[in-house]
Amino acid sequence: MKKILLLSMSLAVSGCASFGEGIATAVLKKQEQEDLRACKISGKSFAGMQSSLDLPGDTVKVLMVHGVGTHVPGYSTQFQEKLAAELDLTVKSSHYKEINLVNKEMPEKKVGKLRVRRLLNEDQNEEMLFYELTWSEITNPEKEKIKYDTSGEYSYDRAEVNQMLKQFSNDTSPDPMVYLGSRHEEMLASFRTAFCWMVGRDWDDLPETSSDQCVIDKQAIKYLPEDHYAIVSHSLGSRIVMDGMQSIANRVTKIANGDPTSAESQFIKGFQKKRIPFYLMSNQLPLLEMGQNPPEVINQKDQYCIPGGEHYDQRLVDKTSIMAFSDPNDLLSYAIPQQFVQSHLDSRLCAEVTNININVAHVIDMFGMGSFANPLTAHTGYDSDDRVVALIAKGVGTKNTADLVTERCRWTKYVD
Repeated sequence: MKKILLLSMSLAVSGCASFGEGIATAVLKKQEQEDLRACKISGKSFAGMQSSLDLPGDTVKVLMVHGVGTHVPGYSTQFQEKLAAELDLTVKSSHYKEINLVNKEMPEKKVGKLRVRRLLNEDQNEEMLFYELTWSEITNPEKEKIKYDTSGEYSYDRAEVNQMLKQFSNDTSPDPMVYLGSRHEEMLASFRTAFCWMVGRDWDDLPETSSDQCVIDKQAIKYLPEDHYAIVSHSLGSRIVMDGMQSIANRVTKIANGDPTSAESQFIKGFQKKRIPFYLMSNQLPLLEMGQNPPEVINQKDQYCIPGGEHYDQRLVDKTSIMAFSDPNDLLSYAIPQQFVQSHLDSRLCAEVTNININVAHVIDMFGMGSFANPLTAHTGYDSDDRVVALIAKGVGTKNTADLVTERCRWTKYVD
């Protein structure tokens, strides 16, 4: 009888546990299916990339820059395909073109790879060139120094989950340190060289493969009026992008004071009329600004960005529109306060910011113990989120705004 009683109790407990687990799983799935994730936009309206495709014959060139962690060419494929679908670009080149980046200031250094793909609509009168920059080969040699830490000699008594977290940490945490240290100029050179190839060549003029240096010449000037540019970046990539643009601005100032008949001077005059959107996913600018010297030119936006201003001819572009995406549960992302723009971004960029506070990770109620969202998903899930893609593709507050954004996002409009 005792054995029968114990068996009955065991089955009852097991059944209750299974039943409880089933309820818990069902509740969690239901919370995800309801998808009540927040999306709050604060700033001026922005048009998205669709506006650059409205006129037949125009081309939008998109440069994507990855963040921390080892990346290999092709990392942007999912985002690229989702963006193309949102913009109805259903035709693409049968191959990509790949450029081994070489910078004239450090020709002996490997500064990354640039992979380019051509995307078109069905009538082939709307064109996007997608440039994917991979800079991991700059920081990977530094990471080799701590690779021993995840080998069996040091990890044999480490818990399995902790081992996975340790591998993730060893792959991601060195990148910001390396960037702010010995490889800083190489990583900026990587961005500047990729940017040069983007603005300097059309699809037919790009080599299939190359290790040549990029130069701005009359060919670049030819395509400038019909080309539109956009930058998409993630985490540390956003810091590289903004620092890279500020370093380009320093060069523009020197060229503007030089020979006005040179190809670079003529290109700059046309480029200064451009308005470039920057889509910063998991934005970390405030965090990575800590301990750094401010740019050369700050708190002088009126002098550089308003026609008739004292230094108006030394601006880099007509306007830089920054769309900063951050998930409140992403432990490494931050909104950009308006005062940050004045005191920490180069005035020659003529920047204005729209903050997009968006839950890309699901928030789950832990049965009265509080709510929880996976911080890893909150940091890495931006480029696969349909609302993020729709905002980048079609903006907010315009005729092209996607229904998904209208239905799922709340927009607080800013005016001057």
